[in-house]
Amino acid sequence: MDIVIHSRNAQLAEDFRGIATEKLNSLDRFSVVVEGIKVEVIHEANPHFGKASHSVTLTTHGSGPFLRADGQAFNDVAAFDLAVKSLELQLRKAHERAKEYVHDTLRHKDVVGE
Repeated sequence: MDIVIHSRNAQLAEDFRGIATEKLNSLDRFSVVVEGIKVEVIHEANPHFGKASHSVTLTTHGSGPFLRADGQAFNDVAAFDLAVKSLELQLRKAHERAKEYVHDTLRHKDVVGE
């Protein structure tokens, strides 16, 4: 999986890239095709934003479904965690939709008495 981290008006912490890569690579457990994820970190200088001054947007690229997740919090890692949680729910939903369910029709005939 290709992970691109882009920041606007922000100085990222040294360990942010490692944390982001580790958490996004853990999303491979779903059988949804994701070739790349773009992580965009934005800091708002306006003091009125307060606890939502850090924003993280995750966008998937590839042949699979197009997914986008946002998170806003008081620091980069907390906003990233919220965005990852949202993206994980979307991936889980796509994974469940892609499952094939096989119904045993022979057993149903035996019960009905045909």
